[in-house]
Amino acid sequence: MTPSPAANLVDWTLEASVVGSFTRIGYLTRRRLYDWAPLQSLRLDGKVAVVTGATSGLGRAAAESIAALGGQVCIVGRDAERTERTRSEIAAAAGSEVEAELADLSSLAETAAFASRFAERHDRLDVLVLNAGALTHEYTVTGEGNELTLATHVLSPFLLTRALRPLLEASAPSRVIVVASGGMYTEPLDVDALDPEPGTYDGTKAYARCKRAQVVLAEEWTRELLDTGVTVNAMHPGWADTPGLRTALPGFSRIVGPLLRTPEQGADTIVWLAAAPDAADISGLFFLDRRPRGKHRLGRTRRLDETREAARLWRLCTERTAPFAADAGGSAA
Repeated sequence: MTPSPAANLVDWTLEASVVGSFTRIGYLTRRRLYDWAPLQSLRLDGKVAVVTGATSGLGRAAAESIAALGGQVCIVGRDAERTERTRSEIAAAAGSEVEAELADLSSLAETAAFASRFAERHDRLDVLVLNAGALTHEYTVTGEGNELTLATHVLSPFLLTRALRPLLEASAPSRVIVVASGGMYTEPLDVDALDPEPGTYDGTKAYARCKRAQVVLAEEWTRELLDTGVTVNAMHPGWADTPGLRTALPGFSRIVGPLLRTPEQGADTIVWLAAAPDAADISGLFFLDRRPRGKHRLGRTRRLDETREAARLWRLCTERTAPFAADAGGSAA
């Protein structure tokens, strides 16, 4: 059904307001405005899905929903006890088997090792949800020499997509969903700034820059995977009440608290992108509440040379992940 002009006007007004759009107000209004089909009406029977960062918050909510829709889910976490507990609870609720894998996805070596293990057990992958991440306020370099935020949000998802590409293509039509953030609206794509100096490090800015990079990489992967049957979309969940938000931005969490979305509301579009027939042929877009959104809100984040900068970002990811690609068993990007 084509949305009415009045519905689109309300949606536009919400989007322009930011607060109305990103909080539960936007979610609840749009759900009624566009008469969303309930997620429970969708099915993923026989489909294989990987969800990273799945032990809490958005990742857990997405994994729970995918399992409830009949999907065979593999959750990825870095804490053994929490990951196993989450696996057990999701499996019990869904009444089906759920796999669990341990990997610290700030480590490219561990990312590659996980991809290799998964490929040994599976001959297909229908849904890849790239959700793992965190906002850290201290400058940290991984053992492999990468700044932590860059490694976790940009390099690891790139390596994982590259490594699991053969499985995604084998089960096409398949879907990759990148969980970004509305915070990316505050920063332009700047490849040099993705490697900040310790003395100028700002965790919130580093996070926003990497989220911008994620959205751009979804576009680049769309071009790379053209005609393969693999779609790649980014989304942002709005402002959701997750452990990550409460830890990283406690003041913001307290102030906006009553208006924050639940993790299930924040994860709704992840699951919709994973399962909805309407999303099957869409790629390279940036979603909020089941609708594609503009990728810029501020004039200062637009670059006339963004195409060239996107190519630089692709080269950076290729070069940094290349030493680990063979161990991951993926095809060359």
